[in-house]
Amino acid sequence: MRKIFTFIMLGGLLVVLLSSISELPPMGNGDNPSFNEISEYYIDEGVEDTHAPNLITAIITDYRAFDTLGEATVLFTGIAAVVSLIGITHHSKNKEDEEDDLHG
Repeated sequence: MRKIFTFIMLGGLLVVLLSSISELPPMGNGDNPSFNEISEYYIDEGVEDTHAPNLITAIITDYRAFDTLGEATVLFTGIAAVVSLIGITHHSKNKEDEEDDLHG
């Protein structure tokens, strides 16, 4: 019963994904949603609205601040995980060296 339910859910998900893909505009088309008045407004008025030193800083720190905060959180978490793993490896190697010195 559980396998049947799983296949039905996966089939439904497949239908939703394929129907979504069929509604996408063609790549390179000038009528794509990415070429709209909002991007023109950011380019024309971004520095004046935010008083940032340049347009890139204005977009990243003011218009997309929550997105940037999320990206920074993911990067920080990844760095913290790597540092903790390196610390564990380094610490265990030092313990083995100390034990060898004691017995050796």
